[in-house]
Amino acid sequence: MGKKKKDIIQLERESVIPILKHKLIAALSDHIELGADRDEFLKLCQRVEYTIRAWYHLHFEDLMVMDKSNFKIATDDEINIALSAQYRLNLPIVVNEAKLDKRLFTKYFAKNPHDNLPYFADKFIIFRRGFGIDKMTAYFIKSKINTILARLWRCFLTVTGVKRILFTKSGASIDKDIKPVEICVEDDQNDLYVERIRIEKMKLSFSNLVGKVTIQEPTFQSIIVVYRRTSSKKETERNIYVKQFKNIPMADMEIVLPEKNNPGLTPMDWVKFIVSAVIGLVTVIGSLSSPKADIRVIFAILSSVVGYCVKTYFTFQSNLVSYQSLITQSVYDKQLDSGRGTLLHLCDNVIQQEVKEVIVSFFVLMEQGQATRQELDQRCEDLIKHEFGEICNFDVDDAVQKLEKLGIVTKDLAGRYTSVNLKLANEIIGTTTEEEVVLKAKHGDSSSRYYGKVRSF
Repeated sequence: MGKKKKDIIQLERESVIPILKHKLIAALSDHIELGADRDEFLKLCQRVEYTIRAWYHLHFEDLMVMDKSNFKIATDDEINIALSAQYRLNLPIVVNEAKLDKRLFTKYFAKNPHDNLPYFADKFIIFRRGFGIDKMTAYFIKSKINTILARLWRCFLTVTGVKRILFTKSGASIDKDIKPVEICVEDDQNDLYVERIRIEKMKLSFSNLVGKVTIQEPTFQSIIVVYRRTSSKKETERNIYVKQFKNIPMADMEIVLPEKNNPGLTPMDWVKFIVSAVIGLVTVIGSLSSPKADIRVIFAILSSVVGYCVKTYFTFQSNLVSYQSLITQSVYDKQLDSGRGTLLHLCDNVIQQEVKEVIVSFFVLMEQGQATRQELDQRCEDLIKHEFGEICNFDVDDAVQKLEKLGIVTKDLAGRYTSVNLKLANEIIGTTTEEEVVLKAKHGDSSSRYYGKVRSF
């Protein structure tokens, strides 16, 4: 038998620097040996941040563009891959479309066309950014039993030939309409691969059956959902909602959907009920028609059928409790903010990313010397990887643009960039905060004036 393939998802690398700004600055400043240069570097970092923050305050409307914060609209392919498995959520979630307005996004995307829009783009939009991993370690007794039963059932269907009868025709039609989910197992240093570890795909050895196991699911580090509720003509409010979530497992992505209906029994649960009832009824009728009907046998059959139906119902109730717990957790633990709070958080996040890009690119030029744009891009990515163990697609174009606007780099005819020295860089940017002005006044530096003008963005 060939080796079973692992369930691995290929993810796109993003331009987000996943390091907190203060940790980034502290780590880079530790590489500067001279104390005076280190102080100048810390001052430069502060002045860069305040200058970029001033740029964005003067052009606040630009922050409404999600691209600037590296958020991307989730596509149908991404959502299909995300929902092709189950993690914590085991109930079908359906959106109540009657409560969602379809005019807002229909008009917007008609005026602003966008590629690869998801099928629900007329009702709500899901933006995603960043990836992570969520792990759970437990005995998962119920899941293991269900997996064993499911495998035995599939084996029974295969042996008896029922599977071929039931699924051949339906499978042919499904293949035509639904695009298969591609799971990549090849390794590539330029791509990001995350493995899904699920009990359904796990080898149920004796140690796995009786001991704790760890399951794993890739997550979206940040999700923003935008939608508008339907409103009557008399209502004056816009009813536009913006909600932000963090660390959402891909397979449980349904918990962020807006205006969800309360989940009910799944189609498979109804099939179990009906099949159990039919089998029980046929068996009882057959037993009663026998001249030697045994009331104990009939009672045992009825007890088994009723017991199985009760077990199915209580399984649904258990899944419903888990669903309600997940919804509560998503509200209190995973929902970062909503409404204007989300927009303010998004604006600050944009500024922090811009600042980190400028600091990293200037530090690389300062420490490693002149470089072309492509060389600078690679050096910055290598620095982030070797210093912090993180891999990202560094946005060198945006970083160079900011460096040139700040006036702290020069470019020769060959296209190579060189940083100015730290002291000159601080002089070029100038004083950026009232605190610096007060400190200079206390030291009697009357000759220094505020000449750090905020440049046009």
